[in-house]
Amino acid sequence: MAGTTNAVAAAKRAAGYQAAEMVEDGTVIGLGTGSTVFYAIECLSGRIRDGLSVAGVPTSYQTAMRAREYGVPLTTLDDNPVLDLAIDGADQVDPQFRMIKGRGAALTREKCVASAAFRFVVVIDEAKMVPRLSGAVPVEILPFATKTAMAQLRGLGCRPFIREAVKKDGPVITDNGNFIVDCQFEDIVNPADLETAIAAIPGVIESGLFSRFAGNTTVVVGSEKKCTVLTSADVFP
Repeated sequence: MAGTTNAVAAAKRAAGYQAAEMVEDGTVIGLGTGSTVFYAIECLSGRIRDGLSVAGVPTSYQTAMRAREYGVPLTTLDDNPVLDLAIDGADQVDPQFRMIKGRGAALTREKCVASAAFRFVVVIDEAKMVPRLSGAVPVEILPFATKTAMAQLRGLGCRPFIREAVKKDGPVITDNGNFIVDCQFEDIVNPADLETAIAAIPGVIESGLFSRFAGNTTVVVGSEKKCTVLTSADVFP
């Protein structure tokens, strides 16, 4: 078990460092949430000490705190509504670069940042590459509309559960003050159609389905020994 854990950590570190090396001097970048992105922040910290000028838009309080700890200057989408590049992780990526994200509960801000970026760099370990998306899709929902939204989510063929917090009684509360409902799907045949259907439910803020960014996405797949960099040209030759 320790060997497997170390191998996964090495793969995440390789992917995060590879993405950080793609950041150019004088750019404004999006900083996603999650363990693989934290390795990118770690690498950026060293490059900043060596003279790199960069500013980051964090997608969560957790990322903002980590970036400040590592000396990465921060900014906002208000001040920089167009980003040169965004670095983020994913929970699953299919062969068409459609993704499930947000199991860290930062999906809404992650989607805002991805939409603002010219280039979306997704860092994952090789276990996150899957032939077809399935499993839990996180959905951020207004607390006021939770019950009605969950009823309509069931109508889309999933089993929805309000995510419970760890070391805190009650539901997970997002940085935006909302609930996360994890929607368990056996198989997702058409992620784009499902993303649209979920978004149409009143009370839903965003879902963790990311199906419209393939054209400007680069996926960095880390393994214990190397990184593989996949671009949209690999999806749309």
